[in-house]
Amino acid sequence: MTANPDFDFRMSTEVDAARRAGRPLVALESTLISHGLPYPENIEVAQGAEVAVRDAGAVPATMAVLDGHAHVGLADDDMHRLATASDVAKLSRRDLAIALSGVPGAPTLGATTVSATMILAERAGIDIFATGGIGGVHRGGESSMDVSADLFELAHTPVAVVCSGPKLILDLARTREVLETMGVTLVGYRTDDMPAFWARHSGLAVDCRADSPAELAAIIRSRAGLGIGGAVLICNPVDPALALEIDEIEGWIEACIDSAPAGAAATPWLLAEIAKRSGGRSLAANKRLIIDNAALAGAVAAQLGA
Repeated sequence: MTANPDFDFRMSTEVDAARRAGRPLVALESTLISHGLPYPENIEVAQGAEVAVRDAGAVPATMAVLDGHAHVGLADDDMHRLATASDVAKLSRRDLAIALSGVPGAPTLGATTVSATMILAERAGIDIFATGGIGGVHRGGESSMDVSADLFELAHTPVAVVCSGPKLILDLARTREVLETMGVTLVGYRTDDMPAFWARHSGLAVDCRADSPAELAAIIRSRAGLGIGGAVLICNPVDPALALEIDEIEGWIEACIDSAPAGAAATPWLLAEIAKRSGGRSLAANKRLIIDNAALAGAVAAQLGA
């Protein structure tokens, strides 16, 4: 994929050198730094994900908006700023233009969600992106219409996404149905069952199984060759040593979901509540899967660049 020359990027030295040398790149999000994990685990995991990408033969490009500019690749000081500042905006598709507009009152410091990272990755010419879990249809979404922008981005933006499935706090069956309706190619990495973030199995089938980074790269190339847009969503189950059982997690969710705040605040509140009820096991699984997904994305990027 070729970068858009008309878009104003601030590229890190490492990313710029990689582009000039034709080395494969992997996009990484920044909301895990600002909103997803507590300090200092947020920086440790973000840096661990970058190391995993490098070890797999690619170059990491963590996305964020700093001082009103889109950044592709972050320095350690940038990560620390996102990890400790209290005024970091959480940027989705609807927010990105405002944050980059320079208009009075617009947020100048923003972390990118799945949808915003995919947009910036496409503009930067990056073919693949790694994250933890995707958003989807929230429980009760058939009435509230609370549906994550991630699903719409996956339907339209041709950037492959490596994740560990939809977050388990969502309505998994409806999320799977929307992915199918929107034509997102759902691939299980060494699994026939769609993972559910902390759990390895949801009971919902993927469209296709792939057992190697080379097979994943072949599917990505095939979809790109069709020119139909949209993503290949690669679901990589969490390490079995850290996986939680879906029935146990459902019990915790049912016990606290009625107390969750409305709107965008619901997801971080529920994730924190599950971390507490699981004695930190969900947090440990979350940290591991982010790094493992980055490693897999790096391996696939290396295949795509071969």
